[in-house]
Amino acid sequence: MLVLTTLPNADAAAELAKSVVNEKLAACANLFPALRSIYKWQTKVQDENEVLVLFKTRQEHFERLKSRILELHPYEVPEVLAIPVEQGYQAYLDWLATETT
Repeated sequence: MLVLTTLPNADAAAELAKSVVNEKLAACANLFPALRSIYKWQTKVQDENEVLVLFKTRQEHFERLKSRILELHPYEVPEVLAIPVEQGYQAYLDWLATETT
């Protein structure tokens, strides 16, 4: 499963990613620092630079991972989206399973 969230800067993204990987809630986190988000928040259109974090985890960890992201996240309403992985390179999937056990 892929779980994504956005954070306000690279330091906050790295701190969250390290915590989650260290806790074995995700095997890996990729940070994409050059993200520009345009969205409406509290009646105003926002135009912000953000960092996208993409976590690789297993389905059974989603609720715990989501809870941890919400606990550590600086936003009032953070983005937390889960995307199922239906297929992949088996050796990588095996590694992911080992790192999240």
